[in-house]
Amino acid sequence: MLIAQGCATVGNDSLREESESSVNAKLTVGKTTKAEVKDMFGSPIQTSYTDGGLEIWKYVLSKMSADATNFIPIVNIFAAGSSGTKKELTILFDGNGVVKKYNMSESPIKVRGGILNQ
Repeated sequence: MLIAQGCATVGNDSLREESESSVNAKLTVGKTTKAEVKDMFGSPIQTSYTDGGLEIWKYVLSKMSADATNFIPIVNIFAAGSSGTKKELTILFDGNGVVKKYNMSESPIKVRGGILNQ
C-alpha cells in the first residue's frame, strides 16, 4: 500500500523551532534592539506602525498537512481538508528601536473543503 502525504510550510522559517518559552528567553523588553531581533529571526514578514508612529514587526509560520481523506478516491470530493499549526510572533518597538512589547502564539489550523464542508 502506498500512502501519499501533502505538506506545505509558508512564512518565516526562523520560527520553525521557536516556542513561547524560547522566545521569552531571547527577547528582553526594554533591552533587545531591532538589529538583535533581525539577527535572531531575520526580516519580518510584515511591518506596520501604530498611530503614534511606533514600529510593529510580525513573523508568521504556517505548516499544513493534507488530511488522509484527500487521498481516498470519491471520498475526497465530499470531505477534503488540511490541518496544521500557525506560529505568530508580533513585536512592538519603542521610539528608540528597542522591544517595548511582544507576543508569541501557536494555534491549530483546520481547513475544510469538499461538498460536505461547504
